[in-house]
Amino acid sequence: MFDKILIANRGEIACRVIETARSMGVASVAVYSDADAASKHVMLADEAVHIGAPEPANSYLRGDVIIQAALETGAKAIHPGYGFLSENPDFVEAVEQAGLIFIGPSAKAIRAMGLKDAAKALMSEAGVPVVPGYHGDNQDPAFLQEQADQIGYPVLIKAVAGGGGKGMRLVEAAGEFADALVSAQGEATTAFGNPDVLIEKYIQSPRHIEVQVFGDGEKAVHLFERDCSLQRRHQKVIEEAPAPDMPEAVRAAMGAAGVRAAEAIGYKGAGTVEFIVDGSGGLREDGFWFMEMNTRLQVEHPVSELITGVDLVEWQLRVASGEGLPCAQEDLSITGHAFEARLYAEDVPAGFLPATGRLDHLRFPDGARADSGVRSGDVISPHYDPMIAKLIVHGPTRAVALKQLAKGLAGTEVAGTVTNLAFLGALAGHEGFGKGEVDTGLIARDIDALTTPPQIPPALIAQAALVAAGLEGAGAVDMGFALWAPLRRSLTLKQGEDEIAVALHVSGPDAVQVELAEATVAAERRGNNWWFDGTPGHQTHRSGATITVFANYGIAFDLVDPLDRAADAGGGDGLTLAPMPGKVVSVHVAPGDAVEAGDRLAVLEAMKMEHTLTAGRAGTVAELLASAGDQVEAGAPLIRLEEEDT
Repeated sequence: MFDKILIANRGEIACRVIETARSMGVASVAVYSDADAASKHVMLADEAVHIGAPEPANSYLRGDVIIQAALETGAKAIHPGYGFLSENPDFVEAVEQAGLIFIGPSAKAIRAMGLKDAAKALMSEAGVPVVPGYHGDNQDPAFLQEQADQIGYPVLIKAVAGGGGKGMRLVEAAGEFADALVSAQGEATTAFGNPDVLIEKYIQSPRHIEVQVFGDGEKAVHLFERDCSLQRRHQKVIEEAPAPDMPEAVRAAMGAAGVRAAEAIGYKGAGTVEFIVDGSGGLREDGFWFMEMNTRLQVEHPVSELITGVDLVEWQLRVASGEGLPCAQEDLSITGHAFEARLYAEDVPAGFLPATGRLDHLRFPDGARADSGVRSGDVISPHYDPMIAKLIVHGPTRAVALKQLAKGLAGTEVAGTVTNLAFLGALAGHEGFGKGEVDTGLIARDIDALTTPPQIPPALIAQAALVAAGLEGAGAVDMGFALWAPLRRSLTLKQGEDEIAVALHVSGPDAVQVELAEATVAAERRGNNWWFDGTPGHQTHRSGATITVFANYGIAFDLVDPLDRAADAGGGDGLTLAPMPGKVVSVHVAPGDAVEAGDRLAVLEAMKMEHTLTAGRAGTVAELLASAGDQVEAGAPLIRLEEEDT
């Protein structure tokens, strides 16, 4: 076994590999870009080496720099993770030429599966069923049209290189083929530098089922199947193992086909053989076809680990160090059911657009495995995949595991950036998915229902208002209220595009009436916790003016700064007034100073926030009516400018 390995990756997969290496007594070396200098995987590793700028082309795709880092730190092997260089045969050869071991398949095996058309021809020779289609070299448009006509519509045009849905077009009638071909070839050229395409029969009610395989370079076993049919834009969202409603005969046939595929190329390490399955009439032994093979560890590998009790990363290290297969096929069995949900920083209603931002708060519930490469306070960088975590659960049955997934998602807390958490929760509660009635078109068909925002109960608004007013702690309930004024405060919250007017009225030693336009909520503190209309409140997080209530997968409210609406308060008569009760933190002008409109005059602290007061017009400071440290009430005059000449 190796003494030390280098992980040529970042994020959650680097953390995942480091954790298994540590459990095996193997030291780990991390690599990092400028953007990842303080990242979680760097903190977990025994050593870390800087490899370049944030852009992957200048860091994580620099194979020469990564190999040099391994040599200089004394690492004996390189684990590629997934993505970046994990399926680059030239990198594999460079690693081996440097006298290091690549923890994965050979360059030859990667090349054999690198182009979809060549891979399908090879699989057909190995007796693996292949979707009817044309996978040849002739790229003449008229010839491809003829092949599509013979296959029968609908057909899929697919780029022979790459993946992720790029260079893919569905053609439902012959008259649409020519334009779709031009579009697919153009996108394939841009994405992969290769315009070649293949033509395949489009499967009705398709399911995406893949087989986890593992080989030692000669023999292979399979660790059963995963169903990855819940997809958006050809990207997986929730995966499960085993596939629902999978007959044992079909499972055996798919597993055997996966093993034949792996052994046909002398595969070494963990890999995935992906099949497209006709789910329209139930799963059949003659109803699945090879799509492609991923010659690396997959993002969704944890669900296979949980149902088999196998650590696939441990197997990778053991086989790469010279051991044979850790067990025989007959030693592997399925126990229970597992789900994995991919939590992303993305704007689902906007079309699953990736998002960036700081994770002000991140917490996962007990009882669920969370594979993550980020922590509270980390930044979601625009340079890398915006995955926050994978939430993984395991139960004795599919129904129990799905309940655990729903509970785990509901208990996950994220604040600071937009995420797909509510979308994942809606999928976990989808009636059809709950019954196992799933195909790759489910999300697209039901996207409106899956993305409908929930109605926000008045109690959640009331809790956000209490946090905004600084009343969530254990101090006096009238904290921050002016003693010479009624125990009442007004503020405005913004949720999405909606503004919500709120009035807080102290009604007792530990009670506040929260008045909204549509309801009045009775808030009562019991011990250190607030209850709202007799129901306990939720966990919350505040960052600046943003308050997140962790209910309904997290509802974010923004406290509207009155200064945004009254930046020129008193500008007409030269008076700057306090927009709310608070403490004067600092004064930045003196009598006789000339100021321009917008210049900073003073800073007021209120509701745990600092508010900058600016001049509403140009003029000369005539008088300071408050000093730093003064406690002032709303509307109190703070600074007076000299009167303007008329």
